[in-house]
Amino acid sequence: MRLLLDWLRDPLLDGMDVDGEVRLALHRKMLEKKRMLREVFTEFHHSFRRLEQKFLSGEGAKVELGAGVSPMRDSYPEVMATDIVAAPHLDKAVNAEAMDFPDFSVNVIYGQNCFHHFPHPDRFFNELDRVLMPGGGCILLEPYYGPFATFLYKRLFRTEGFDKTYPSWETPAAGPMNGANQALSYIVFIRDKDLYEKKHPNLKIVHQELAGNYLKYLLSGGLNFRQLLPDSCIGLVGLFEKVISPLNKWIALHHVVVICKE
Repeated sequence: MRLLLDWLRDPLLDGMDVDGEVRLALHRKMLEKKRMLREVFTEFHHSFRRLEQKFLSGEGAKVELGAGVSPMRDSYPEVMATDIVAAPHLDKAVNAEAMDFPDFSVNVIYGQNCFHHFPHPDRFFNELDRVLMPGGGCILLEPYYGPFATFLYKRLFRTEGFDKTYPSWETPAAGPMNGANQALSYIVFIRDKDLYEKKHPNLKIVHQELAGNYLKYLLSGGLNFRQLLPDSCIGLVGLFEKVISPLNKWIALHHVVVICKE
């Protein structure tokens, strides 16, 4: 498996420091050459907006944490794009565990594959409780915990693990992108849901769902691996995703959690 992944890894990223500033520049180059992957991110953006409109209410700032190279702002310009580092295509750098926003000033916070990089989840939840206005909330897209996702994520990245049995929510990390536990959303919102609800009673989990575009994500190679099918196959792959959607519970790669502030 490791030999296969090494072969699939895009040579553009050889020697990349995952915690270095060059990571964003290289990932932007990867995204620019992959229309299939850009469509995956756009579908994530539209899912976020659909869920916001269905489950959250109120007015206020809309903020994306860990916006990376495909921020929500690309689809919805009113969303503030932030990350842990300042970059030209982002609005500002924000520490998710000590946010630079006034109390009750934020309507919605989005996060694409960033929650599992937060070393102290309780601090993040405390900040959500502080900055979110009542009726607002947080929408997180994270690695799923189904059979195929568990098999894949345990083997996909050298710098991140996937341990559903890890006893703590806090994971020792060597850097912002290094040492994360990709199973954190499962641990907090599924395995330890009762504990989460006891610790953070104002932050209600109101919805969870699976992302159905996992084939496009996988075949595009994501931001780190070679694309396996040409962009001309996007429509066909999307159709096949709909056909096999009854299997999503077993083979999906991402899930979405919607939290509403009471």
